[in-house]
Amino acid sequence: MERENKRLSIRRQCELLALNRSSLYYERAGLSEEEQRILEEMDKIYLDFPSYGSPRMGRELRRRGYRVGRLRVRKLMRLLGVEAIYPRKRLNIPATGHQIYPYLLREVEIDRPNKVWAADITYIRLKCGFVYLVAVMDVFSRYIISCRLANTLEPGFCCEALKEALES
Repeated sequence: MERENKRLSIRRQCELLALNRSSLYYERAGLSEEEQRILEEMDKIYLDFPSYGSPRMGRELRRRGYRVGRLRVRKLMRLLGVEAIYPRKRLNIPATGHQIYPYLLREVEIDRPNKVWAADITYIRLKCGFVYLVAVMDVFSRYIISCRLANTLEPGFCCEALKEALES
């Protein structure tokens, strides 16, 4: 939007962009200091109790001295990007159109160590952020052959774990 344009008025520019003129002048209000404090406290609570939904989170906030209602807590949880962690229903049912990959080890008899290895990467949430863990495991003995931790998800630490597993 060019406010200083002499040839096109603001009204005409809004028409051309199919934009409502009121949205041009709207300035989004930021979060108040109180809401910032509540968000910080919610983050601390979520780290300790990730299974809390908005009702329990609200009770915990009220216990800690904040005046909040359930709907406000729900809005702030959505804004923070957190939700309660609990077992969901029907997790093993694939979505429609989801590609199903064949299980390549179905006919393989795993009867000795070092015949089949498996590797997995996961993240571990800490108070200061995340760390990533890669592990290489022998499927027969379920022995962890190699594992590595990293604070970034770059491929180097995975390659190091695989090289260590191949050398052992």
